[in-house]
Amino acid sequence: MSLPIESKTELQIQKEIRHVEDELVIWIQEALDKAKYGDLEESQFRNLVRVSDTTESAEVIKNFIRYQVGRDKKWGRGKESLAEKIIEDIDGNIKKTAQIIAECTQTDFKPIWLELIRRYLGYGARHLKYKRDGVA
Repeated sequence: MSLPIESKTELQIQKEIRHVEDELVIWIQEALDKAKYGDLEESQFRNLVRVSDTTESAEVIKNFIRYQVGRDKKWGRGKESLAEKIIEDIDGNIKKTAQIIAECTQTDFKPIWLELIRRYLGYGARHLKYKRDGVA
């Protein structure tokens, strides 16, 4: 008994996503390690993760980040800020990776892009916890 085409495609997408997870982790760790930002609390970053989990729009995620920048300086300000680096990764590395996976699997790239963004941010929450607990 063979799997329906939709199931095979979904399995292939998940396989491709697993292949790029190291890159997602590296990108967000570099952002958190090198970008400029203030005393960003884990709960504030988790709010961003929650927003990403409840929307089907990358623009909504970026809008939330910009809103947070407007509220206080904890996300950093300007070109070298954490906020700008995350938005740059969403529109650059992550989007390109999603487009490649979509081409390989012959599917729409937007759901893949959102899944990659969610994973990237989730890995960021973990790394921030590591940094904030005085380990790094």
